[in-house]
Amino acid sequence: MKTMLNSALKSAVVALSLLCLPVVAHAQDALESITKAGVLKVAVPQDFPPFGSVGPDMKPRGYDIDMAELIAKGLGVKTELVPVTSANRIPYLTTGKVDLVISSLGKNPDREKVIDFSLPYAPFYNGVFGPEGLTISGPEQLAGKVVGVTRGSIEDLELTKVAPATADVKRYEDNNGTISAFLSGQVELVATGNVVAAAILEKNPPKKPLLKFLIKNSPNYVGINKGETALTEKVNAIITAARADGSLDAISKKWLGAPLPASF
Repeated sequence: MKTMLNSALKSAVVALSLLCLPVVAHAQDALESITKAGVLKVAVPQDFPPFGSVGPDMKPRGYDIDMAELIAKGLGVKTELVPVTSANRIPYLTTGKVDLVISSLGKNPDREKVIDFSLPYAPFYNGVFGPEGLTISGPEQLAGKVVGVTRGSIEDLELTKVAPATADVKRYEDNNGTISAFLSGQVELVATGNVVAAAILEKNPPKKPLLKFLIKNSPNYVGINKGETALTEKVNAIITAARADGSLDAISKKWLGAPLPASF
């Protein structure tokens, strides 16, 4: 009797599983849902210029906002911007509150376990910057040069690894001190992030920090839910086209004050 009961239960489980298969197979994917709704919901930063902030007109502005609009246009839908913080941007994606995360999101192994990533769309890096007339293309050419850096920063740690012993590295307590030293001529070069350099360029000082070489590269990617192959492929196609036609380079120039790096 027990054997017959177990067999019946197993048969019922198998039958129930088979009944569920068509539902799973025909479940709407994210790209199809977005297209039908006519709206792309995008998580964007609101307090991290130049990638995302609130403008004088109280509307969101920045590199990531322009990128969200570019992707929505490529999908043929409207954009719904959802302000997020660094802490909640991935949960907003995984719980379905947004379709994509475009919020200065870097890729790492832990995040790759939870979500998928597009091709890179924005440069985010630490590098050595200097005036236009100074030719520097690698760390070995820092020999004998005076370089400013913010003490204890990522760029400080990375610069220490690659700078030759004869480089004169001067450390300052914050980014403002480092930049002031560069603008006043106390140092010839600065090691800093491209976001900091962009903030300086926006003020249009007479001495502009231009990228000489990268120290550490960690570009930004669009975050996409796991398994959304069609959406990922479409987003990648839009990014690839934007690279080819120069529109992505234009966004970089607009918000970062520089074209996309040659290595991007």
